[in-house]
Formats: sequence, structure tokens, C-alpha cells
Amino acid sequence: GLLTFVSAAFYVRTRPISEEPASQTDVTRVVIVGGGFGGIAVATRLERIFWRDPNFEVAMISQSNYLLFTPMLAEVAGSALEPQHISAPVRAALPRTRFIRADVLDIHTDTQTLHYCATDSDVVESLDYSHLVLALGSVPNFFDLPGMEEHSFSLKSLEDATNLRNHVITQLEMADVNPDPESRHRQLTFLVAGGGFAGTETIAEISDLVTSVLRYYPNIERSDLRFVLVHSRDRILPELGPDLANYARDKLEARGIEFVLEARVSGATENGVQLADGREIPSHTIVWTAGNQPNPLLQRLECERSRSGAVIVESSLNVRDFSNVWAVGDCAQIPVPDAEGEFYPPTAQHAIREGKLAARNIAATIRGKPIQPFRFQTLGTLVPLGHHTGAAEIRGLKFSGLLAWLMWRGIYLTLLPGLEKKVRVLFDWTIDLFFPRDTVLTSGGRQTPLPAIPPRPVVAPSGGANSDESPEEDAS
Repeated sequence: GLLTFVSAAFYVRTRPISEEPASQTDVTRVVIVGGGFGGIAVATRLERIFWRDPNFEVAMISQSNYLLFTPMLAEVAGSALEPQHISAPVRAALPRTRFIRADVLDIHTDTQTLHYCATDSDVVESLDYSHLVLALGSVPNFFDLPGMEEHSFSLKSLEDATNLRNHVITQLEMADVNPDPESRHRQLTFLVAGGGFAGTETIAEISDLVTSVLRYYPNIERSDLRFVLVHSRDRILPELGPDLANYARDKLEARGIEFVLEARVSGATENGVQLADGREIPSHTIVWTAGNQPNPLLQRLECERSRSGAVIVESSLNVRDFSNVWAVGDCAQIPVPDAEGEFYPPTAQHAIREGKLAARNIAATIRGKPIQPFRFQTLGTLVPLGHHTGAAEIRGLKFSGLLAWLMWRGIYLTLLPGLEKKVRVLFDWTIDLFFPRDTVLTSGGRQTPLPAIPPRPVVAPSGGANSDESPEEDAS
């Protein structure tokens, strides 16, 4: 009897939407644009609230069919984690949500319709909505710096992290056989612009990757390597207090990482970075983490936006002047109640809770009940610094060293979606404790054409009339 009940309940909760008898004219459809932390949180909570309602539908449109656990991207770039282990397929996580892998072209709030084009297709289709949730996240902002977008790596997707990892290994391979000192110096200089969480984690992971595999490159000495972090402020990690920020800097400097503080990047070329004060840093590896901006798609929406381009929302997360359009995550400017002029930071812990509240407020609006404002106090901030060290500040308490590193790994491991991903990441971390990082190139990298080989001249045989060889046979 228990097995029968569990089986029936599982079937009811996970059966496809197409099995639900519903009149399309009476369907209340919530369309979520974006599949990040905020968007997934909205869909998950709506599935739980309306799982018995046959006249309710959730649709999600996203460019990627997986939820990316972005706090671990730097470890993918450092070859400590496998890319697929920090991503969870959306279709498996949201069995009752209609998922569409596509690019949204435009949104018409007057007709409550949006147009999209499926990936690898030229066909434009439309979708009506009763409620719209914007969870588009952010994209890199290069501030129109000349050459920066063309000659730098960003770190926003699995492709970005994988490309950076392959590029770093390619530079080591090339430098190991390069006799030119100047070119070799650029190949062995690794530069990160931006001293926030992403930049600090990235330079630490690149340093760990390179030093871990240096034994395989006999022509490269530790003194040949150069790791540089450029930051516009007087200290790194402004999200942490001065004590922890100075601790992080001291730890990284002890490993040979160089800090160029109070300096702004003015441009980049294939040979390095130019600073605003006229200095140049030669490098073939430039990582840009110094700026993000809300998704440009928001510019096509007729609503009020902030100077950075984020959608301005009320404390209840509905877009200002719209009762059925909501925004969560990096693309929304969400005010802090009772704190005029302050807004919630764009972090994963905020996006998840914003998504849950947005779902509850959508349900309340549909049912004619009052909606609630978003209130959340930041739990804390953690940053890994490589070499089994980290820094953390949780509820006013400060931690550093091995304890902070263990806290970071423990907390983020529990937040990973799905037991399978947790186990795979745990195995990756365990292997990383005992073995060097993997240096297998998963893409070809830059290829140098081989020099042309001059044809061998044909020489007539020296034998006499009794020779069995002919010029043609000798040439062949």
C-alpha cells in the first residue's frame, strides 16, 4: 500500500504537461526568461504551488539548457573541476516546466507577447504570457575599452572557463619550446583585471594550475612565471573587511602573485594591457572580471531602468508600473526596505530567495491575495584563495585559512543541485588533493603552420647500361 501511494504521488507530480486536460483559453501561463539561480527558483516554487492546477503552465526560455553553478567557474578554469559537474540540466530539474532553448528577440508588454528564435533555427515564434519573470542575469561590461573584448577572456559561462583553461595550458606548451625570450615572457605572464571575488579566485586558480603542472615542462622555471592582478581600488576584495582583504593579499603575494592597485586598464592588444598611467604589462593571457552589466535585452523593454541598465522594481519584485512583470537576480535593481538609496547585491544567495518570493507573489496575485516585500539579510561572504586557504565573513564572524577554505567547500557543496553533482564534485576535490591538475587539451588552440619543405631534386642513376633502375623509379 505504501509503495502504491508513493508511485501514484510521484506520477501525479512528474507527469508531462501534455497529459493535463485543460482548455488553452483558460490557461494561466507564467513565462520565465533566463535559467539562472533566480529563474530556476521561480519555476521550482511555482511547480510546487500549482502542481494540482491543470490550468496553470510554467514556461522557461533560456540560451542554455542547464543551470550553471557560477561560484565554481574559477575552479573549472583552474582544471580542478570538470565542467559538466557544476551544471544541472534544466529539463531534469523542472519536470513540469515547458523548457525552450532559444533567444528572446523582443517583448511586447501591451499585448503580453514575446518573440523568440530557437537555437540553430531562423524561425521566429511567439508566446503569450499572463505573468512575465525577467531573470536574465548579467553580461561582461568592457566599458568600450579599445581591444579589451577582442583580446581578453571573460568568466561567465562553461565555455569561457573551458577556453581559459585550454589557453593557459597552450601557453605552457608553447613556452616550453619557444627560444625567443620576449615572446616567452608574454606567454608566461597571466593577468587578471578586477580584484573582486571573481578576479581574486581566478588568479589564485590559474596560479595553482600552472604551479601544479610545472614539473611536466622542464624548460620552464618557477622564476619565469608571472601572475598579475590589476585593480582600480587601494585593496582587493572590497566586499570583505580590511583585515580579511589584507590577509588574502598577503597569502597570494607569498605565492608570487603581483598586485597592481589603484590602476585602471585603458586598453588591450594581443601582446598585453595598457594602463591609464601609461604603463604596459606584456601578456598573452588577459582575464576580464572588472565589470558586468545587465543583459542588453532589457533595453528593448519599455520600463524604467537604472543607470547601469537594470530594471527598477518595487520591493515586491514587480517591475515598476507593471502588475504582471517581475524581475529577479542581476538584471533587477531591488531596493532594501527602510534603507533609502540602498539596493541588494547581485549574488546567488539573494537571487535564489528573490525567485522564491517572486513565485509566491505571483501566486498571491493570481489568487487575489496581498503580496509581500522582499527582505533578506546577507548570510555572509566566502572566497577561496587556493592552496587550501580562504577567507570568510559570516554574520559578523571572521574566518581565515584552512577553516575558511573548508567552510567554503562545505557550504557550496550543499548548495549544488542534485545528489549526483555533489558526489561528482566531491570526487574531483578528493582527486585534486593527491594528484596534479589535468593538462589534457580539450580544444586545439592556436596552430602554427609548418614551414614549407623544398622538393628533393631528382638525380639520374649512376649505373651503366645494365642498371635496372630508371629515373622515374628513383624519383618515386
